[in-house]
Amino acid sequence: MSEEKKIAPEQKPEKKAKKKKPGGNRVSKWFRELRSELKKVSWPSRAQIINNTWVVLVVTCVCAVAIWGFDYISGQMVSTLIRFFGSGG
Repeated sequence: MSEEKKIAPEQKPEKKAKKKKPGGNRVSKWFRELRSELKKVSWPSRAQIINNTWVVLVVTCVCAVAIWGFDYISGQMVSTLIRFFGSGG
């Protein structure tokens, strides 16, 4: 058998490493992925947005009136109790 010399593949000179800002590659990758994900989102129509806005405003007003009513009634009850039991000194 003949011995064959294994020829090492020619090594290329190493390229100089570019100086990058720390975290710069991660930020750009994050924005690319964000853009990609936003393309997949099913955005509501303008009519749906307006309708949902009205629903939120109405529910907010109803809740505000309910809280105000509860506060007013409980305040009146406390005032009545103070007048009834408070003057017994």
